[in-house]
Amino acid sequence: MKTKQTMLNLPTGRAICYSGYREGQSPDSRVYPSREEILEDLLMLQPHWRLLRLYDCSLHAQRVLEVIREEGLNFQVMLGAYLGAEMNNFGCPWGGQYSEAQLEASIAENEAEVGRLIELANANPELVFAVAVGNEATVDWTDHYVPVPRMIEHVRRVKRSVKQPVTFCENYVPWWHKLKDLVAELDFISLHSYPVWEYKHIHEALNYTRENYLSVAQLYPDKPVVITEAGWATNSNGRGIEPHNTSEDLQAVYLRDLLAWTDGEGILCFVFEAFDEPWKGSPDPLEPEKHWGLYKVSRQAKQAMLDWA
Repeated sequence: MKTKQTMLNLPTGRAICYSGYREGQSPDSRVYPSREEILEDLLMLQPHWRLLRLYDCSLHAQRVLEVIREEGLNFQVMLGAYLGAEMNNFGCPWGGQYSEAQLEASIAENEAEVGRLIELANANPELVFAVAVGNEATVDWTDHYVPVPRMIEHVRRVKRSVKQPVTFCENYVPWWHKLKDLVAELDFISLHSYPVWEYKHIHEALNYTRENYLSVAQLYPDKPVVITEAGWATNSNGRGIEPHNTSEDLQAVYLRDLLAWTDGEGILCFVFEAFDEPWKGSPDPLEPEKHWGLYKVSRQAKQAMLDWA
């Protein structure tokens, strides 16, 4: 099934999610990769990828845009705003409950973050091809829940202020029902698909991702749909993902199958993700959240990239 991405003049090419945080760095601690580290990363990625997805408008994102522009690198960017919790979510299994003061502070920070998104998008029109107002903020299990009416307010503010197409990135399930009112406000839909989180084996994986995609695309035939996250973990301690279902070889198989399908169908698809991120999840070194990169945190290529080379 073909998407209607050409209606928006969305770019084509291989796409990947990029967060450059290394050991001792994280968005939580506000210790960000240096300009030199970002340049090293982007030079590694440039031979294989043309489109990058960034998750927030922090100093990290600002530096990425600066490096691309100043070094004349051949990338375009989907720029994201990270939205924190604006409401308690008692259904989140690992948190999602905050004091009124914390929620008020988070709402104020969200307003500031959306302002930064607008500012960076307008300052970099040749690099930023689309903007995403939030990431996984409405799904039932999120720890940074934003009610749909507030999402609509944020999206409307951004659409009034930028020329780029506007989207919101979310797991495929909320698009079925919860986000129908939001869809009308968006220029295109961005969904996530993770077969390995849902206990699918590699022989089921691509069909499952295809089903996730079509379940949304067929529901909104007049709205372009892209995949902003799809990937396969290479390690797990058993928290949510069976350890035997993770490896570099399985990641390589899924990546090959995923890109063959999305390339063939003309679907814009951001692979999750470029580099392992040690700051994520629990302190356990085998925490699956840390192991989605096509490169290790040391910048050593995993099997998927070795196969590509």
